[in-house]
Amino acid sequence: MIQSGFTYLSALLFLSGLVVQLEKKFKKIFRYIPGIVLLYFLVMVFASFGVWKQTDEINLYNKQLKDNLLPVMIFLMLLRCDLRNIMKLGPRMLLGFFSATFSICAGFIITFWLFKSHYESHTWKAFAALCGSWIGGTGNMAAVQLALGLTDSQMGYALLMDSVNYSIWVMVLLAGVPFARHFNSWTGSNTDEIDRIGAKLAEGKTEKPSEMDFSHLTLLLGSSFLVSSLSGTIASFLPTTTFITVPTWTVLIATIAGISVAMTSMGKTPGISHLANLILFLVVALMGSRANFSELTKAPFYIFSGFFILLIHAIFLVFFAKIFKLDLFTCGVASLANIGGVASAPILAAAYNEVLIPVGVLMALLGYIIGTGGGLAVGKILSMI
Repeated sequence: MIQSGFTYLSALLFLSGLVVQLEKKFKKIFRYIPGIVLLYFLVMVFASFGVWKQTDEINLYNKQLKDNLLPVMIFLMLLRCDLRNIMKLGPRMLLGFFSATFSICAGFIITFWLFKSHYESHTWKAFAALCGSWIGGTGNMAAVQLALGLTDSQMGYALLMDSVNYSIWVMVLLAGVPFARHFNSWTGSNTDEIDRIGAKLAEGKTEKPSEMDFSHLTLLLGSSFLVSSLSGTIASFLPTTTFITVPTWTVLIATIAGISVAMTSMGKTPGISHLANLILFLVVALMGSRANFSELTKAPFYIFSGFFILLIHAIFLVFFAKIFKLDLFTCGVASLANIGGVASAPILAAAYNEVLIPVGVLMALLGYIIGTGGGLAVGKILSMI
């Protein structure tokens, strides 16, 4: 049984590296099971069997690392999100993206309102965190979790829904690709603008990025840790309420810093994705290490809730498609850019046309920008229901 904080951290880093290697070797399997989800449940298995004991030292390591690494991760992830490039998507696809975002938020709110009596008292926080993930990504979910003070053990259902419901939804969207022509005819949409924007974005992808070196890593690591420290310091001086706490301010400041710096030359520094993903895996491992399978007694109902949320999302999105004459590509990629993020939206885009992959990437990056704020906004509404 592990009782040392350093040994505990070493074990989590080793498990993270193991999952990354498995993901690299078995790519076909991991198309359906995201590596980040496998890591969470693998760590959760170790925690459930008592591989590490919750000593004061381990608890201190967990809290200090998670609270301080989260702003680091947010800053690094948002460095890739240049708003100037995202605006190239054009009003039509931005309309599709925000229609998907609105319908996801509506799905969480309606579902919670209908089945509130069946949920536990903290479920509104878990739904807010999951909403942050289904608008942006796992990093946004962790940010909302910290901002709302949700414990790691209470995140089990959210991670389960994120895995099971997301996997089925990806298959549904991919299965709909052959029916694009019929859907577009029904909505009366025109795809000429999409083809033009996709080709224009693809032109900017011809240059090979510079290779990452030691100077890039030191710049990114030093800057991100400094932002994390300053965010926490500044947040401690800002006014708080029962909803906007010091951790909430910390997350918001790190978010603003990432979006701002992304529009400078630093946003093109090689190695951003690699370092951001490393921190993301460690943060998720820290979350999973405090969870326990014995607490997942209502898993089937939560999975049902996830599908109900997706059903509401689909109904609203089809309604918006008919009203605004949106095509199936825009609706599908917007949906997956929200729910699946940068890892899966390009896959669906490529299923339509490889030249449209950049559209999927940019939509997903937009989700990273608004995911934390969206999750917190939904959380505020759920807390009042």
